[in-house]
Amino acid sequence: MNGRVIGISGPTVSVELAGLKLYDRVTVGHARMTGEVVRIEKGRSIVQVYESTRGLSVGEPAVATGTQLTVRLGPGLLGRMFDGLQRPLESLYAEFGPFIQAGRESSRSWIARSLHFVPVKKPGDSIRIGEAVGYVEEGPIRHHVLADQAGVIDRIREGELDPQSPVVSLSDGRQIFSFHDWPVRVPRPYRRKLTHFEPLVTGQRCIDFLFPLARGGSAIFPGGFGTGKTILEQTIAKFAQADIVVYVGCGERGNEMAEMLDDFTHLADPWTKRPLMSRTIVAVNTSNMPVAAREASIYTAVTMAEYYRDLGYNVLLLADSLSRWAEALREISSALEEMPGEEGYPTYLSSRIAGFFARAGAVETLDGRTGSLTMILSISPPGGDFTEPVTQACLRTTGSFFMLDTDLAHRRHFPAINWFQSFSLYERDVSAHFEERVSQEWSALRQQTRTFLQKEASLREVVEIVGTEGLQDADRLLMKTTEEIRRNFLVQNAYTEDAFSSPEQTLERIRQILKRHAAASERLEKGELLDNVLKERA
Repeated sequence: MNGRVIGISGPTVSVELAGLKLYDRVTVGHARMTGEVVRIEKGRSIVQVYESTRGLSVGEPAVATGTQLTVRLGPGLLGRMFDGLQRPLESLYAEFGPFIQAGRESSRSWIARSLHFVPVKKPGDSIRIGEAVGYVEEGPIRHHVLADQAGVIDRIREGELDPQSPVVSLSDGRQIFSFHDWPVRVPRPYRRKLTHFEPLVTGQRCIDFLFPLARGGSAIFPGGFGTGKTILEQTIAKFAQADIVVYVGCGERGNEMAEMLDDFTHLADPWTKRPLMSRTIVAVNTSNMPVAAREASIYTAVTMAEYYRDLGYNVLLLADSLSRWAEALREISSALEEMPGEEGYPTYLSSRIAGFFARAGAVETLDGRTGSLTMILSISPPGGDFTEPVTQACLRTTGSFFMLDTDLAHRRHFPAINWFQSFSLYERDVSAHFEERVSQEWSALRQQTRTFLQKEASLREVVEIVGTEGLQDADRLLMKTTEEIRRNFLVQNAYTEDAFSSPEQTLERIRQILKRHAAASERLEKGELLDNVLKERA
């Protein structure tokens, strides 16, 4: 279907084009810029263009594609870098240079790069939707090719994977390829969601020990400027115990993304010893890219993450930051002249966020495997105000909350997670796993650590009035122990070997600190002077 442009307001374009449906993909102008239908009115439709509309004029053609905004899923995604519309940035750079031009699409195929297909079915077999028909070895994983149609196999090929040729021909003439397209705003199907939880080891002692995160769970960490959100998220992406990592830079500065990509190219995964990039997919929508594509970028990323979850893998999705996605949503809503909600955000902000969080979880796939999708999302509340709408909307749906404290960051305490304001709803579920796999002391030591930190907070109020000398020796010893906990346990340098700590290393470190405290307390009870005890302890 063909039509024409009848109005332009920034990235919002009015088109005269019959037969459109909401969220249909449309190309506008002679440059064939991609857009999405966001409103349908009598006699016209409103299209949100995901590229710069500079140079576009009234009267230029508008063409309906008949499909929604989709991503292509199949072997070859790992180790690649895409923009918010899943255009391969390396291929665009090779063909058109360092600046993305409007309407440009790469002519190079990124699917199935020199991969050998091995069938697991044979002619005459019946297959269901979501069932594996074969596999390829893709980097560190075995990538199963899933059937997107049901039927009886007539022919199945083996050998070098060709994205243009089918891997299976069905008896009724239909064909199954190694890839398929999926609309980004539609969650991928599964048999059922699972309720059991296993811990996701991040390598961050404060998280793994005090506020554990579960596979298939969700977490947010809001923080003001300079609290280390990006560094913490990138550190978790490097070291988390996940099969696949999908990282989306949503409105991030380009230099931060460049630094992360450089690190991922050179660093090795501590779990597999392979290059980090071999298990990672990066979706990049930096702050200088069109704002409309930013709103789509997290859906593009989560759809790719769901695809690998459906293959039976544990996937970790990290987005930095959700606030800039919400700001893009606010700009789009304002351009559409919708009724604004709190602080100008659209009234449907909470439902959009809740729908996005609902795509996380541990599931039984259509093929009977178990996979999980875990979300860790950073938030940049203006002025560090955690009462702003984005943070509050996320708090209603998230399972873990890691508050990044500006005061801790100013004291050079990183990660700046406030241990009094943070929480995890998965703590009880995953504690049994740590007690079984690591040590039965895990929960007891965690509770003792928390008790010490809470007592220290109370003692600090007393110290402000009477000074340290006014405390009893036992309380002064506790203050010294909690200082050691903060400096030698809760603090981790993201640029040294201490950036990653296994659960066994984490437990041993806190055990030694608490063991030294118990020994010192015993000596105090026997009448020794505190100064002598602290001198020998040092």
